[in-house]
Amino acid sequence: QVQLVESGGALVQPGGSLRLSCVASEFNLETYAIGWFRQAPGKEREGIACISASDNKTYYKYNVKDRFTISRDNANNTVYLQMNSLKPEDTGVYYCANRSKWCPMNIAGIWFRFWGRGTPVTVSS
Repeated sequence: QVQLVESGGALVQPGGSLRLSCVASEFNLETYAIGWFRQAPGKEREGIACISASDNKTYYKYNVKDRFTISRDNANNTVYLQMNSLKPEDTGVYYCANRSKWCPMNIAGIWFRFWGRGTPVTVSS
């Protein structure tokens, strides 16, 4: 069965960094785009980053661009989200999800098929 498993979430102080991992199984990661999403308490889930399969092109929402970096390591079936300069508003449950080939430019969750169960991130003093 297709699986995506997130890990790396933690409690971190503002200005700190975390590296989230998304481990894929039972599908060929090389042919799928992977998105990262987050859901803050009381808010809707939002797409924040995506990496394509065709050329590893990356896409970011403006509020995380230059702070977050998405990357993939196909040999290890893993996609990463490096998060730097974390802010309290980055708090939420972070999910990864897949879709075929291409990232939607707006990183909308409706276009992604299989989802992980999430890893919580809390940014607080």
